[in-house]
Amino acid sequence: MMIDVNHRSYAWPKQPTVVVCVDGCEPDYIAQAVAHGRMPWLKRVLAEGTALVADCVIPSFTNPNNLSIVTGAPPSVHGICGNYLFDVATGTEVMMNDPKWLRAPTLLATLAEAGASVAVVTAKDKLRKLLGHQMRGICFSAEKADKATMAENGIESVLALVGMPVPSVYSAELSEFVFAAGVELMRQPKHPDVMYLSTTDYVQHKHAPGTEGADAFYSMMDDYLGQLDALGCVIALTADHGMNAKTRMDAQPDVIYLQDLLDGWLGAANARVILPITDPYVVHHGALGSFATVYLPGEVDQAALVDRLAAHRGVESVLTRAEAARRFELPADRIGDIVVVSERFTVIGTSAARHDLSALDAPLRSHGGVSEQRVPLILNRKIDGLDANRRWRNFDAFDLALNHAQ
Repeated sequence: MMIDVNHRSYAWPKQPTVVVCVDGCEPDYIAQAVAHGRMPWLKRVLAEGTALVADCVIPSFTNPNNLSIVTGAPPSVHGICGNYLFDVATGTEVMMNDPKWLRAPTLLATLAEAGASVAVVTAKDKLRKLLGHQMRGICFSAEKADKATMAENGIESVLALVGMPVPSVYSAELSEFVFAAGVELMRQPKHPDVMYLSTTDYVQHKHAPGTEGADAFYSMMDDYLGQLDALGCVIALTADHGMNAKTRMDAQPDVIYLQDLLDGWLGAANARVILPITDPYVVHHGALGSFATVYLPGEVDQAALVDRLAAHRGVESVLTRAEAARRFELPADRIGDIVVVSERFTVIGTSAARHDLSALDAPLRSHGGVSEQRVPLILNRKIDGLDANRRWRNFDAFDLALNHAQ
């Protein structure tokens, strides 16, 4: 039996199948943890299973990539092009958490409609309604696990099932809750046929690869993945984006305040800078990422402005709407007149006065640009005959797990 979704076909699962999105998982986190002896299960999988490096979608943020993974398609198809956007119809800036922004069905909903048992566990509640849109089954967040009901989430008494209290949204335990819940769901007599687990990047924003904070997180993850493997699950592990240090040599954030810059060039508030990284959880990144989109007044010489911005220190590329939509597979009607991508160690802000960085208790690490596009794509089954030169994407995870690894 095959399931068709967004011009891709998927085989019906023969074994319980788990796709894991490890938020912010720069491949070096895995390499360092393996080198330090902290991921024995994954070390074996890398040797005996399938280990690829894939590209995520740009902007390398949470919402567009999670939705690409569960739809098997880029943002030009599913419509989610950031965590945050300018709604031109209402003239307001809004979060992209509402399913009304989705333009394509998810594989999860389609599988459930066809009769599969499907479960979704996400760390932050901001993703829950998008991932669970029109899906019959279990769908809850670690953040609000204590509020889960049968009517809203397809499950109740989650804390008793998992054996953990609700963690702080700013903690490694929020992601651990996701893994622990996944293991407990798979231990049930009526376990899911397909499960999607999505963590938070709180640890990756604070800890570089190979540090104790990072290695401890990946050791925890390794243990839970090993338990899922022992339960007979086909596991595909990928990430929504990588992560890099975004600091000057004095360890302070290296920021281009783009709204301030354009206000100085074009006059106050004549341009509107949108930062798609923006979400309710800004403590660990201060709403600073490496991708911005800009709405310009009609009288601006766009070509001249593109050239001027491209020459600014820390800017990697400046693209017109059409160029950005084509290169990054974005919905053209949901991005600005131009897109600005910063270099690896630089982030983009709006105005200095609008970013409160006082809560940052470690040198800034963030994402959003092409420099955070490379992510792991790992399966605990050996798949022969894969093209090593193909450009693999994180949204190939379900295709590999269902069509090749069973």
